[in-house]
Amino acid sequence: MGHDNANRRLQELLARQDGLVRCDQLASAGVTRSALRWRVRTGRWRRLLPGVYLTSSGAITNGQRYLAAILYPGPGAVLTGAAALRCHGVRYVPKDPYVRVLVPTKRQVKSVDYVKVHRTGRPEPRPPRFGFVPVSRAARAVGDAARLCTDLREIRALIADVVQRRIVSISALSAELRQGPRAKSALLRSVVGEVGQGVRSAPEAELRSLIGTSRILPPLLWNPRLVGADGRLLPTPDGWIHEVAIAVEVDSREHHLSPDDWRRTMGRHNLLAEYGALVLHFPPTQIRASPTEVLRTIESAYLARLRAGNRTTIRARTRAA
Repeated sequence: MGHDNANRRLQELLARQDGLVRCDQLASAGVTRSALRWRVRTGRWRRLLPGVYLTSSGAITNGQRYLAAILYPGPGAVLTGAAALRCHGVRYVPKDPYVRVLVPTKRQVKSVDYVKVHRTGRPEPRPPRFGFVPVSRAARAVGDAARLCTDLREIRALIADVVQRRIVSISALSAELRQGPRAKSALLRSVVGEVGQGVRSAPEAELRSLIGTSRILPPLLWNPRLVGADGRLLPTPDGWIHEVAIAVEVDSREHHLSPDDWRRTMGRHNLLAEYGALVLHFPPTQIRASPTEVLRTIESAYLARLRAGNRTTIRARTRAA
C-alpha cells in the first residue's frame, strides 16, 4: 500500500508539472537517489538542468523548456522577457537566446545553460499562468525584453504589436517605465512616447523620424481624424500635411495580402482624392532602403502643391508630431 501511495503521489506531481520533477521533490514521492540514477542511466529520464529532470524520453516541448527554467530556481520564480512575451501571444518578440526568470532579491541562484536568473525587488504577486508556467504581466515582460534590446526597430515592432492588439495599454507601459529600472530604458521610453503621439507601427515610426529631419516640411499630424467640409468622416492616413492636404501612407505587405485588403486601400485612397487630397504611398522596404528618395518625394510634392496654391477644406483633429 505504501508503494502504491508513493507512486500515486509521483504521478500527481508529474501531472501538475508536465512530466518534470525537481530532485528535492522525489523523496516525498518515494523515489530514492539510486532509483533516480537508474532511470537516468537507462534513458527513461533525463536531466534538463541542475536538479531538474524530464521523466520521459521524448522530445522536449517549449512549454517544458520554460517550466524547467522555473523549476530550477525553485518557488517564487516567474518567467519574463522574450519567453514570457511568447506565452502572452506577442508576434514581434526581440531576439534573445536565453529564457529569463525573475526570482526575489534574497534568493541566491546562478544562471545556468539557457536560463538567465534575474533577482528583483519587484516580485510579481499574482502572476498569470500559461499552462503550467507562471509568467510576468505582459507590461513587465515588455519592459524586461525591451531593456535588454539595443535594436530600435525591434522595440518599435514589439510596442506596436502589443498596443495595436490590446495586449498591453499605453498607460500600463508608462506605469512600467515609472516603476521599473531607468537603466537601459531610453529606447523603450522613446518608443512609448511615439506611440503616445499616435504612431501605430514600426515602419510608421521610422517614417516619422525621417520626416523629422526635413528642413522643408511642416510638422505632420499622425493618424488624424479627418472630416470633409460636408461633415463626412474620411479615412485616417498615417501622416497628414494639413496645409496642402497631403496624406502619407505606409503600405505594409502584411496588410495587403488579399484582394479585399487591396480594394480597401484603394477605396481609402480614392475617397481622400475625391476631397482634394494627394495620397503618397510608401512600402516599409522603401523607407528603410531609400530614405533619401522617400523624403525628397514628400518634400517635392509639398512644394509643388504650395506653389500651386492648393488648400484644403478638410478638417483635422489630432496632436502635432
